[in-house]
Amino acid sequence: MAVSSVNTTVGVASRSSSHKPALAVVTTLFFMWGFLTALNDILVPHLKSIFDLTYAEVMLIQFSFFSAYFVFAIPSGKLVERIGYKKTIVAGLFTMGAGALLFIPAASVPSFQLFLGALIVLAAGITALQVAANPYVAVLGPPQTASSRLNLTQAFNSLGTTIAPFLGSLFILSSAPKTMDEIRKMPPAALQVYRLQQASSVKLPYLGLALALMILGIAIAKFKLPTISAENTKQSSTSHASLWTQRHLILGAVAIFVYVGAEVSIGSFLVNYMSQPDIGNISVQTAARYVSLYWGGAMIGRFIGSGLLQKIRTGTLLGMAAIVAALLVMTSMLSSGHFAMWSILAVGLFNSIMFPSIFTLGIDGLGPLTGEGSGVLVCAIVGGALIPELQGFVADRIGIHHAFFLPVICYLYIMYFAFWGSRRVGPAIGELVAESAKS
Repeated sequence: MAVSSVNTTVGVASRSSSHKPALAVVTTLFFMWGFLTALNDILVPHLKSIFDLTYAEVMLIQFSFFSAYFVFAIPSGKLVERIGYKKTIVAGLFTMGAGALLFIPAASVPSFQLFLGALIVLAAGITALQVAANPYVAVLGPPQTASSRLNLTQAFNSLGTTIAPFLGSLFILSSAPKTMDEIRKMPPAALQVYRLQQASSVKLPYLGLALALMILGIAIAKFKLPTISAENTKQSSTSHASLWTQRHLILGAVAIFVYVGAEVSIGSFLVNYMSQPDIGNISVQTAARYVSLYWGGAMIGRFIGSGLLQKIRTGTLLGMAAIVAALLVMTSMLSSGHFAMWSILAVGLFNSIMFPSIFTLGIDGLGPLTGEGSGVLVCAIVGGALIPELQGFVADRIGIHHAFFLPVICYLYIMYFAFWGSRRVGPAIGELVAESAKS
């Protein structure tokens, strides 16, 4: 099952190679937001050490970042309706650039609260990109290959998430931090100097990212992207009401919620998890480089999945991936040493196809409401805010090792959605709108 076709103003060319340049340009967006999202996994251990935070406190990084999806997703969907996909993408890039620049004053103070504020602005821009770019890719070609096409672009998103932890370990975690006992014994003046020194390592990377984002925004503003005619379609109150009657969309939103929550929870805890004596017994700098393998598995899996989805039903492949992911997390929980370390890293390979597959199953048959349905699904990315925060709360009480039971529950729900919940009940909105237009 794949997303239903949306008519485009480019006619027959919408299914031809003429869309390849546009697809290539939009793919760069997936890379950029993947890169920036994965850098949060480096900020977690870095800021935890600088500000002497508990796991629950440091997970406010992910809470602030992913809460922005909940706050800005629906407004971003409205923005797409008002100004179109291209202008929304450009606005998102400039907002991201502004958020990246805010890391400089946050590091200059330094202030954990200002870091959180910068992350919210950055995530607001990423939300606009997600709402615009995901459905744009889905309809930029034949509907039968929408899942495959979105998996391919998401593979480049994973390329960004793979590179980011490695570069972050080099530039942000370049100096060995003091132990918490040493930090707590420092006098206030020395502590402030130490925090300024450690926090300053984020300035250059985020300044470079801000410039890159703004240059990309200018380039896309000048690039001629194919126009999707449905993006300016005004929706009737009947259409708005019918959106919420689409069972597969609502269950898909829950699936996005738990998927992002599970993926972000695992990624956020990997550095601290693998540096534990009974797991990897390695330094945080070395552990940060291993995080690249987690996200690299997702990249490889998406390239493979793009091919497999040409032949295997999306729901079937998604369900199989969810089962294996749940088994791998349980294996890590019930073991120790390098076996526990490698089993949790392997989860990334099976995370690979989940987001694009859930997304295309969720917006299947929405027709002219595809953009708004996309906003609902992107809104559900708030799972990346709530589930890691809950896991941090649990980890403070029972330890990181056993707190991974939460992602297991998430993957079991994704299995349910893949095999049963994704089945569309009743006629598609696109079909209803077409019938209404004829009458």
